[in-house]
Amino acid sequence: MRLTKLWQNRSPGDRHLSTYFCFAAVRLLLVFVPQLGYVHPDEFFQSVEVMTGDHFRLEHTRTWEFNNSLPVRSIVLPFALLRIPWSFYEFIAECVRAGWKLELLGTYTYVVFPRLIYTLISFSNDYCLYRICRLYGLRFEIRLLAMGSSWILLVFGTRTFSNSLEMAMCSWLLCLVSECMLRTNTVVYKKEFLEEKYDKAESISERVRIWKLKNSLPPHNLQHLMAMSTICVAGVFNRPTFLLFGAPMVFFWLLRGMGTRTITFRDFNLRIVLFCLCSLPALIFFIFCDSLYYQHLTLGELHMMHLSIDNFVFTPWNFIKANLDSAQTASHGVHPCYVHLMVNMPMLFNVLALAALGAFAQLLLRFFRAEYQVLPRFQSIVSLMSGAIFVPLFFLSLINHQEPRFLLPVTFPLILLHAPKLITGFSAKYPFQKDHPLLRSFYDRLLSSKASGPYLLKIWYVSNVVLTLFFGFIHQAGVYPLAADISHVMATKPAATHVHLITSHIYSVPLHLINIPSSRVLHFNRQTHQRYRRPRDFYMYEYGGLSLDSLMQKVKLISGNCEVKRSGPSHLRYKLYLAIPASLSADLHEALVQSNASSYLNFELLNVFYPHLSTEAFPRLLGRHPCDVDAPHWAHDDLRGTCAVEQPPALSFAYLNKQFSSFVHQLGLALYEIDVKRKKPRSVSVRLSGCSAIKGFHFPQFLICLALCIAAAQAGYLASPVATYAAAPYAATYAAAAPVAYSAPVTTYAAAAPAYSTYSTYAAAAPAYSTYAAAAPAYTASVYGAPAYTAPVATYAAGAAYAAPITTYSAPAIVSPFLKKK
Repeated sequence: MRLTKLWQNRSPGDRHLSTYFCFAAVRLLLVFVPQLGYVHPDEFFQSVEVMTGDHFRLEHTRTWEFNNSLPVRSIVLPFALLRIPWSFYEFIAECVRAGWKLELLGTYTYVVFPRLIYTLISFSNDYCLYRICRLYGLRFEIRLLAMGSSWILLVFGTRTFSNSLEMAMCSWLLCLVSECMLRTNTVVYKKEFLEEKYDKAESISERVRIWKLKNSLPPHNLQHLMAMSTICVAGVFNRPTFLLFGAPMVFFWLLRGMGTRTITFRDFNLRIVLFCLCSLPALIFFIFCDSLYYQHLTLGELHMMHLSIDNFVFTPWNFIKANLDSAQTASHGVHPCYVHLMVNMPMLFNVLALAALGAFAQLLLRFFRAEYQVLPRFQSIVSLMSGAIFVPLFFLSLINHQEPRFLLPVTFPLILLHAPKLITGFSAKYPFQKDHPLLRSFYDRLLSSKASGPYLLKIWYVSNVVLTLFFGFIHQAGVYPLAADISHVMATKPAATHVHLITSHIYSVPLHLINIPSSRVLHFNRQTHQRYRRPRDFYMYEYGGLSLDSLMQKVKLISGNCEVKRSGPSHLRYKLYLAIPASLSADLHEALVQSNASSYLNFELLNVFYPHLSTEAFPRLLGRHPCDVDAPHWAHDDLRGTCAVEQPPALSFAYLNKQFSSFVHQLGLALYEIDVKRKKPRSVSVRLSGCSAIKGFHFPQFLICLALCIAAAQAGYLASPVATYAAAPYAATYAAAAPVAYSAPVTTYAAAAPAYSTYSTYAAAAPAYSTYAAAAPAYTASVYGAPAYTAPVATYAAGAAYAAPITTYSAPAIVSPFLKKK
């Protein structure tokens, strides 16, 4: 009872601190769940994809930013944060595998382990916030609560973004600058006070005592110089935009104490020179490591001292040159200059963004009205945090490509300044000199502390929970389960089988999550102690937001190419998959029918990964899909009546329930397996009884028939390659058989050609395979243009009897239902 009473009577600050620790535990727990949401491809492709692929020799994608000729990304921080920890983890995994026969390396590990490292780094933001609050005597409970409950820390802080590292380094830099400013102000104030006392002292002994006190003051002029310069260099090599965030912080560090009698311009210039000199060791280290990694500098050249300026790589300069190219930035998206201010700030910080923008507008208004006495002092913590927010916001708005994650370093100063407004409401100071009735009414009802105080914290909680669920568990959330499923397919597939994965309307799939050994490097066999190279057996085709009609053409090209290889000398087997949002299932069926591919391509639904939302393919709110489409993931729901053709919509609970079910089922990522339908050749057996053959035997007729059979067999043997490319989906059956096997069926059809003439109607009604020749100029040039195939074409042109059976197999009349679940 006593503990319960103490818990109920605890102070509001203790309640906020307890809630913060709960959110901190949730942040750590979300790493191990893990969050399936996929915020942006840079989460993987700027660090984890390359580092994990290089370390474990896995198939991975090296984006243009890691091009050896003009590299844009520095490798030092990803190497230190991922490659080195991976080495320790790999050693532990080897011990566990040898001792307990457990495998600790897999898709789950490749996702969780890097996120755990970045999550631990994100807690440095909390520590810096707490340290500044303790130094300046500020309330840290509500500020820590705002930091811990923000979806920025719950989502971005647990992801492997370079922006997350940038936010942590900006927090450390702000903490060091704030501490230096406080110490300088304190020391300078004490020093000037003692100097005044020294001048007024009458006795020598008193002056000696004051002189000793003055000399005992701690140094402040060059405090944290080495740490700050190293952080600035690392921040610039991590993301060159750190220049915009770090410049106002370094400027306040250089300017501290200016305007007093003890700090002059000589100290200002000395700080600049020493800051540049202290940054040289880190600068040389980063350039040297990048030059070695990107092979601009080799150990042999270093040993022989054959060095030139071309041997060194300065990745921040390459980054700036690439982003100064408007065409390069336009390829990633062009945004108006107001997107950061009007869209990204409210989305990231919601009510705190409005509070920050309102406070900054109030400061500008008072500045232009010459009300300088009410403005904060320039060398104060408020001015430092305001400059850390709005200086980079202004310059980043001048860049035509703007994403919300670019503003992550603004989180720390914004929360430090405006988080208390979540419980106190907006400021009670009226920001206008002249009282207007309309503005006064608006302020009293919405902006006053009594009106806004009870609701701001609730709005903060609700908005951050919603954004955490959306970006952490729904947005592109099917990509990770898809990679895990394909990883299982690759581990269990038969030998000498290629796997082809086509994706559309989703983000890029990180290849290292599929856990495929690389085919570009040499592997070491520990049993035979030999090096070997694995053949490539996985192919991925990513088509982004390509229209479904064009996507079907790509599918036909890829399947045709696979069939050609299957019917070739190697008889290479394959598996073809298509991953597409479930909201496009009906459109996929329509595109399949319109492309005349439904007669020879079969789409079989293997799995639907829930939840998944692609902003490139939003679900249909009303869910009125075509009546003849029975999508497999809706097969168990009674969706009759949701189609406008069957029944007009009626506002009832049953109708709304069906619409809601249809909407929910569209929030998934569908994985289809694409098969090519093949017909087995008809076998015609001719029985000859011994007696009748002997009785009706005529030697001239026998020689004529034997000559015809030999000629037909030779013609069929020569024409078999043409049949393979003319009807690729069905030719694999013929290509697998021996050439003699073709002679008997061909002669049979040649002899009975009139009986099969009725099937010529299929050739006119189904131009399905003509699309291969029209849509595949690559195959036409390399196969049909070869001289070896001219003779079989002439053979078919001479024999009219073969036209009917070939057209019979080129267009089957059977159309199976679309999307039947296995």
